[in-house]
Formats: sequence, structure tokens, C-alpha cells
Amino acid sequence: MFQGYTQETVDFMWGIRFNNERGWFLEHKQQYQTQLLEPTRALGEQVYEGVQAMLPQEPLMLKTSRIYRDARRLFGRGPYKDHLWFCVRTGDKDWTGRPTFYFEIAPEYYSYGMGFWQAPAELMEAFRRDLQERPEKFGKLVRGFNRQEQFVLNGDSYARSRGEVDELLRPWFQKKSITLTHELPLDEKIFQPELAEEILTGFKSLVPFYKYFAALCASVERRPEE
Repeated sequence: MFQGYTQETVDFMWGIRFNNERGWFLEHKQQYQTQLLEPTRALGEQVYEGVQAMLPQEPLMLKTSRIYRDARRLFGRGPYKDHLWFCVRTGDKDWTGRPTFYFEIAPEYYSYGMGFWQAPAELMEAFRRDLQERPEKFGKLVRGFNRQEQFVLNGDSYARSRGEVDELLRPWFQKKSITLTHELPLDEKIFQPELAEEILTGFKSLVPFYKYFAALCASVERRPEE
């Protein structure tokens, strides 16, 4: 059960950002494990159980990130990340193009939400076609989304128009990938067990979007067999 992060959590993340080398990390590895990794795993387990209860038919899995960067892709950076995240998604080997709930904590912020990242071109084309052919279906979700203030729509957009669509849907229609995110500066909430329930309440409001994109994925996967 998640009991909250501590000031040592924050101190470690800032420390590894400015002392990103093996010696410093080894000296503070116990702090990393007890103050950052273990609380993140506990939070992830609690959130995973809550999301699985919301989506009992989905074969969900929990994945927690590693602090070690890929040595092949350092590009001049240190070998360690200064942040940690977990995600809840289906257990497919390829996670791209799947709706995914996530949480991330970094030295200056924490964020959570739902992403639909790096979807294949075929999948995004199916999404745009659905917005054009059945605008009311997704439009209902968008109108509800526009009435709330917790999450914002993020993700890279095409500079040129991808076609004609209802103006309500255009910000979504132009996206290359989609993230519905809630980001805040680190505050007292991260030190409290109630953070888990806050995240789950937010995720519950995003379940209709999860179901929409999961159904979209399933429809595209079935198409070659039809």
C-alpha cells in the first residue's frame, strides 16, 4: 500500500540530476531503492488494481521504468534518469499504438493521464476516418472533456490540414499522437497516501477514451481477416 513519497525522494531526484555518475549513484543507491523505487512500485500496484477493477475484461499489466538509461542512447547524457514512471496497459509485446494509463514523477513535477502514442499510420488514419464518418460518437467524448479542467490534450500535431472535419474535433483530428495529461509542480500531495485515489479518480474520467481507442485498435486488427 502506497504511503506517500518523502523529502528524501525529492532530494535524490535532484541529486542524481546534478551528480549523474556511477560513484554518486552507488553511494545513494539505498536511498533510491527505499525512497523512489519502492514507493513508485507501491503506488503502481495500487493504481493497477484500481484500473483493473474499472476494466475487468482487459488483460492489463503494470510496468515500472528503470533508472538506468540505455547505454546505446546516452547522447552525452549521464547513465541515470532523474525521473521514474509506471504505466498500466494491455500485455501486448508492442505497447505502441495502445491506450496506456501512466504516472511520472520528476524533480520539479509529477504528471498522470492516458496516452495513445506512436500509433501506426493505419491506426491514425482509421481514427481520422471515424471522426469524419461518425463525428457524434467521438464528439460526445470531446464535449465532456472540454467541460473539465483537470486534463489537457497534448501531442504533436500536423502543420497542414489532414482533411475536412467538424471544428470541435479538429484539434484531435490533427494529432500525430494523443496524450491526455495532468501535470503539477511537486507539492504536498506526493507525500500523502491519498495520491493514489486522486490518480484513480482522474483515470476513471478517462476510461471512456480508453475504451474508444481500445475498440479502434481491435477494429483495425480485425480488418485483414474480414
